Amino acid sequence: MKLLLIEDEQALSEALTAMLRSEGFAVDPVANLHSTDAATRVSSYDAVLLDLYLPDGDGMDWLRRLRASGNATPVIIMTARDQVSNRIAGLQSGADDYVIKPFDVQELLARLRAVLRRARGSASSWLQVDTLALDLQGRRARVDTQDIELTAKEWAVLEKLASRPGRIVNKEALDQALYSFDDEVGSNTLEVYISRIRKKIGKHRVETVRGLGYRLVNKART
Repeated sequence: MKLLLIEDEQALSEALTAMLRSEGFAVDPVANLHSTDAATRVSSYDAVLLDLYLPDGDGMDWLRRLRASGNATPVIIMTARDQVSNRIAGLQSGADDYVIKPFDVQELLARLRAVLRRARGSASSWLQVDTLALDLQGRRARVDTQDIELTAKEWAVLEKLASRPGRIVNKEALDQALYSFDDEVGSNTLEVYISRIRKKIGKHRVETVRGLGYRLVNKART
């Protein structure tokens, strides 16, 4: 899954980016609202982590504009504004959660995963597609009762496919799940990861829809 991290404190931004990437997320870190607007024009995100004190404006105003445009991307506010009135204002402006700095990164990660589950319409951390099961919180996968090992990039691709079982996921969406702005993308990189995933979950479980993308089938062929 791909995240937009809006945080102008460099040390915190770098620490959060490293932690989230180690958890399998693709992360685009930006430090101001100008860069935020540029990022959202060229990419879509599964969730946004939003600081409020930014050098060129207030993150709360940006959030209101985001919601006014009809964009429902989950947003978690991260801020030192700890008054109850601030939290109420943030939630009323459209935030899905509100975390007060300083926070424990594991708590932020747990809240992020909870927000993503709610956006997916599921209370469980498990995503089941026929005999394939993904534990979105523990980042575990298994086929039938057998655990399978996935790299962070393989997990990112499979999670995106499994979130839309039986439906085509275009290559652009899969590339966005894999990479941040500062990653170099090879012309056949996605195909390499698809091939690796097929070897681990069954070669017929991921279908190529020529010219469109890939699809995770609900039931393995025989």
